[in-house]
Amino acid sequence: MTAAYTVRRADVDEDREACFAVRREVFVEEQGVPTEMEYDDCDATALHVLAVGADGRPLGTGRLLFGADAADRTGADASVGSLGRLAVSRAARGLGVGAALVRGIEEAARAQGLTAVDLHAQTHALGFYERLGYEAYGPEFPDAGMPHRAMRRVL
Repeated sequence: MTAAYTVRRADVDEDREACFAVRREVFVEEQGVPTEMEYDDCDATALHVLAVGADGRPLGTGRLLFGADAADRTGADASVGSLGRLAVSRAARGLGVGAALVRGIEEAARAQGLTAVDLHAQTHALGFYERLGYEAYGPEFPDAGMPHRAMRRVL
C-alpha cells in the first residue's frame, strides 16, 4: 500500500509558504502562540520539510537548524542539530505524518554531518518522541506559555 502523503524538503517558496501555513494553523490558531513568537530569523536559514497529501494539500511540517543557529539551542555543540516547529494539521493526525517528518529531518541532519538531534518537546508530546528514540533530559521549562522538556536522539 502506498502512503497517502509524501515528505520532501521545502526548497521552493511555494513549499515554504505551505510550511508556514501549517504552523499558523497548529501553533497560532490552535495553540494560541503569538505570531511574533512563531516565526523567527532562523526560518530564513533552516532546512524545512513538508508533508503533502496525494491531492497536494499540505499536511505537516518541521524544520532543522544546524550550525550557529542550532548551537544557540544545543549548548554550542556544532555536531548537534535542532529539530523544531513540528506541526501536523488536525485532519492529518494519526496517519503517521509526524513520525515521517521526524525521520525526514533526521535524514537531513545526517546529510549535514550531524551526530545527534535535539528538540524542545511540549510535555504532552514526550511519548511520541520517546517512541522515535528520543530521550528527555533536564528540567521542565516554559516556552510560549506551555511546559516543555529538552530531548535528544543520537543518530
